[in-house]
Amino acid sequence: MKKFLIASTALVATAGVAAANGITFDGEARFGLGYNESNVAGADETRIEQRFRFNIRGTATSDNGIEFSARIRLEANENADSSIDGRGPGAAEFSVETGGFRLDVGNTSDVADSGDVINYYGAGIGLTAFLEQNSAFYDAGDVAGTGLGQTLPIGGFGAGFADATTIKLRYAVNDFTVAVSYSEDNVNDLDEFQIGAGYNFGNYSAGIVFGDEDGPTGVGEFVIASFSGDLGAFGFSIVVGDADSFSDVAYGASVTYDVGAATELRFVVSGGGADVVDVSDDTAYGLGFRHSLGGGVSLRGGIGSNTAGLTQADLGVFFSF
Repeated sequence: MKKFLIASTALVATAGVAAANGITFDGEARFGLGYNESNVAGADETRIEQRFRFNIRGTATSDNGIEFSARIRLEANENADSSIDGRGPGAAEFSVETGGFRLDVGNTSDVADSGDVINYYGAGIGLTAFLEQNSAFYDAGDVAGTGLGQTLPIGGFGAGFADATTIKLRYAVNDFTVAVSYSEDNVNDLDEFQIGAGYNFGNYSAGIVFGDEDGPTGVGEFVIASFSGDLGAFGFSIVVGDADSFSDVAYGASVTYDVGAATELRFVVSGGGADVVDVSDDTAYGLGFRHSLGGGVSLRGGIGSNTAGLTQADLGVFFSF
């Protein structure tokens, strides 16, 4: 018993030191039902949807005030085929920040994905944000008859893109932000360069990103621009983009409306973009809601049609901690 008490005291003391040195934990989770219409015979269209995401962050500040931080993420997901995708500690994200400058390295977002200068995704639909205003920026048509779609968008390297390493430099002063990033994916032989600028004025913001994605499946040169804002109970976002691989300009828009203090309605539309042989390029659209239950808990759901013309829907609970 004495040894147990000594060990317990040491553990508590160590935990206290770790917390004092800048170790923090946070995360989010969701669970519910998902539906994805499929044109594959015998496919299971309705499934349990679940995700658990846990972040571990450590921070330290040098004597001259430069802040250093690192983060790793643990995550488990329910895949479209109902299998469980459990991810252990993956590649880490590192950052260095001083004044208006911030450098991010590793498993981090590129300029478009990070939201530093443009609103790329808008207001996603449903528990899983299965439709967003940039849905047509993907080759999201029927892949091998599954009705699911590929995930090679312009501006396609985010913090969850496990195969890519990104370096991003951002500078923000007052309401103006500029950023540049380089991403490399050796598994798929892709590399991507992005540079962008954004400006906030009152309740509105505008931005633009230029990029070049090279490789066997790269989209070539591209440009993305967005404009978003709030008008009382209404919120809106508009995004347009074009790439060498697109047959048409891609566009998207999302609108939110507050119904009272706890409930928000959402609408998304997205079209144009890629036109691939044997892949439909329908306009995607959807309607969803979020209802706050307090304490970081919300009920979320939605229904819509993706760029392959197939119906998707989900409903469930989301909470952060």
